[in-house]
Amino acid sequence: MAEYTVERDPLGNLSKTQSMVLAAMIFAVALVLSLVENMMPPLPIAVPGVKFGLSNIAVMYALFFLGKKQAYLIAVLKGGFVFITRGIIAGALSLSGGILSITVMLLLLVVFREKISYLSISIFGAVSHNIGQFLVIILLYTGMNILPYLPVLLISGVIAGIVTSTLLRFIMPALKRLV
Repeated sequence: MAEYTVERDPLGNLSKTQSMVLAAMIFAVALVLSLVENMMPPLPIAVPGVKFGLSNIAVMYALFFLGKKQAYLIAVLKGGFVFITRGIIAGALSLSGGILSITVMLLLLVVFREKISYLSISIFGAVSHNIGQFLVIILLYTGMNILPYLPVLLISGVIAGIVTSTLLRFIMPALKRLV
């Protein structure tokens, strides 16, 4: 079987077409990871809606290796997919969490450059994802006292960040073959 190699310009950059196709493939990986996670039994905790966020592995990969434009694009596409398949509230939660998560991870990458680990970035990304979703819930459900739910979301964000970072480390060799 012939091996496919990606043509790059002299600076090592992908063409626009290659970048778009690669982003589409990473988005497809995100959808598959989301479907896999939705088929898994719920976590054995009494908090509704808490998940590992496996599809965020693809978004993190896009941010680290494709760039911020592709990462934001994948987050927006994920939000749109969730909107179509699960409704407007779930779509708003996905979009707000995804955009805030990427923004926080991007800021960490800019400020700390090479001095921050993927694990730390993943934890901050997952926690900020939960905070973004929490802010949308506060806007949608005014009058409800949901503040006690915040510590649970912060703790679950730390755990989800550890899980997604660990899984990204295992999946990265397969994803790098795409590039």
